[in-house]
Amino acid sequence: MSNTWNQIIGHDWAVQLLAGAIEHNRVGHAYLITGPEYVGKATLARTFAQALNCTGSGERPCGQCRACHLIAADRHPDVRLVEPEVSGRGKLTLKIETIRELQKDLNLSAYEARRKVAILTRFDAATIGASNAFLKTLEEPPNKVVLLLTATDADTLLPTISSRCRTIGLRPLPTDLIEQALTTRHHVPDEDAHLLAHLADGRIGWAIQAAADSAILEARAEHLNWLREALDGNRVARFALADKLARKPELLPAILQTWLSWQRDLTVLAQGVTRSGVPLTNIDQQTELERLARAWTPQQALASLKQTNLALWQLERNANTRLVLENLFLIFPQRVHHE
Repeated sequence: MSNTWNQIIGHDWAVQLLAGAIEHNRVGHAYLITGPEYVGKATLARTFAQALNCTGSGERPCGQCRACHLIAADRHPDVRLVEPEVSGRGKLTLKIETIRELQKDLNLSAYEARRKVAILTRFDAATIGASNAFLKTLEEPPNKVVLLLTATDADTLLPTISSRCRTIGLRPLPTDLIEQALTTRHHVPDEDAHLLAHLADGRIGWAIQAAADSAILEARAEHLNWLREALDGNRVARFALADKLARKPELLPAILQTWLSWQRDLTVLAQGVTRSGVPLTNIDQQTELERLARAWTPQQALASLKQTNLALWQLERNANTRLVLENLFLIFPQRVHHE
């Protein structure tokens, strides 16, 4: 494999499948790459686009030619990156207007590439109208066009969309593989790499970003402080916090994801299953988690975990933000000294 393929960490089988399709001239017209956020879906799609259009003389993609450089920077005239828009509530939406604009572009001849490529990230954010419009392109794809869709799960797409794509399902990576990649490829200090690899929860892209941008861990610390404020507060304090956080709708998905990860660890500890080899994600919070696990019953921990997951689901469906948070905080056990 060339150097550019080798930059993809931990998804060797997917690399072999796509590289083999090019080598044997069996490239499909549409692929759906699924998996958790930051697991490497867009990176795989972009590298495949490079391999399809690389002009280097050796193995492709070379990573050095004009086409490879332009695709890596999302500036190639024949490789379109289509991303959903972010609404005021932090919700992603891929609109029908965006799809129609893309369709016009795909029907034009390529400027310089062998194949025109469209990379549509987070296609699970497409509206029904956008999905139905795009279905026409999948059913009658323009000549020499390859469509690359990414989504967290094929089941979140219309069956008529996913059934017309070759699906490549990427899975979370092992913690030790992420830690090794951080130390050897990105020169992250051992202690930082160890923590980030655990916090990544199998998402190599998140770990790399967090290593480069301290604001990510700073935001996590703030999210956990708000969780502690909720756990330590009485009902009045909790409702005041719900009102405060409800004014930050664009941040709530990330806040609740942080809480969900923390509560998974708490549930694992409360149920006493860590000895069976279930690893903790928030290893820097282990002392606090163990203390709470002794104070909470397994049922309380599990109920809080389920309610947080429900809150995320409700917010995705535009439920009343403050009411969602208040219902969540009512599930949290009350501290005895606040009663």
